[in-house]
Amino acid sequence: MKTRRGFLAAVGGSAPILLGMTNKSGSANPILGSGEHQYECIHDWGVLPPEIKYGNTHGVCEDAEGHIYVHHTVNAASQSDDTMVVFDHKGKFVRSWGKEYKGGAHGLLIRKEGSQQFLYLCDIKNDRVVKTTLTGEHVWKIGYPNESPAYQPDSDGKKKKYIPTNLAVAPNGDIYVGDGYGSSYINHYNKDGKYLRTFGGLGSEPGQLNCPHGIICDTRGTEPILMIADRTNHRIQTFSLDGKHLSFIGGTNLPCYFWFNRKGDMTVVPDLGARVTLLDRNNQVIEHLGDDSEANDWNKLRIMSRDHFRPGKFVCPHGACFDHRGNIFVVEWVEVGRVTKLRRV
Repeated sequence: MKTRRGFLAAVGGSAPILLGMTNKSGSANPILGSGEHQYECIHDWGVLPPEIKYGNTHGVCEDAEGHIYVHHTVNAASQSDDTMVVFDHKGKFVRSWGKEYKGGAHGLLIRKEGSQQFLYLCDIKNDRVVKTTLTGEHVWKIGYPNESPAYQPDSDGKKKKYIPTNLAVAPNGDIYVGDGYGSSYINHYNKDGKYLRTFGGLGSEPGQLNCPHGIICDTRGTEPILMIADRTNHRIQTFSLDGKHLSFIGGTNLPCYFWFNRKGDMTVVPDLGARVTLLDRNNQVIEHLGDDSEANDWNKLRIMSRDHFRPGKFVCPHGACFDHRGNIFVVEWVEVGRVTKLRRV
């Protein structure tokens, strides 16, 4: 269970929610959810140019113009090494870039700063965080946290493992980087990338983490707090911005990431354990969408062709976001990549 590849034997789950195989428009796409939270499930959304073939689809976000960004690791059969693929809201290809992240494309965050929008990327191959423009120009990068006392070399000179998986940005611009595949710390920097503190670390006690895979700054309350996907501990934790443990949030198996809708009354949590969870404003479970957690065959499915994927079911949800219309985009940790649009019904 020390890596995402160790999750396969550790997941339980509830029965899947699948309300039918036609939607209001009469299409054959499954409808997931219930009541006010129903979504048409559109697998393999977006038309890729023939020279691009997805690798593991790890991150997804929407910009202010309604463009959808998908970050993937690149399939071995792909003619193009571009890792960032951009679509318009209808799924038409707009552009691609990011050859330097081949094999390492992972965490993805978009943020508006003044009149500009920027992307924040976690590169797990080169162990770095990079801030870019929407077309890929570098603004800055953060590498190994040499300044942190927690990462000082051992007596034999060996450095601690560091593989950043995702990050959050606070309202004041401070940056919080989750070392999810490394040493399970959170490293805190100011807006200019100056090191401030380290907290967390491997363990299961309150305030300790085991694969802090995803992280987001929750500004819905009176004070901003951090929500951290403590994945291998099968829980979500919340922290103050200075790194103090606040609470636990239940209802997920292997949480990967978070995204709030525009109203702030829902959070989508892609769960590597074959489902996507919706939480309400009080962090209570609303729905588990596309739940296939009882099948226990993710390890087989994730390396197979998409012909083997079950309609209306998820395999390994890794990233998700709401768009401005309230639809949900889900990307999965499968070798051939998969982008699913959950269109709000």
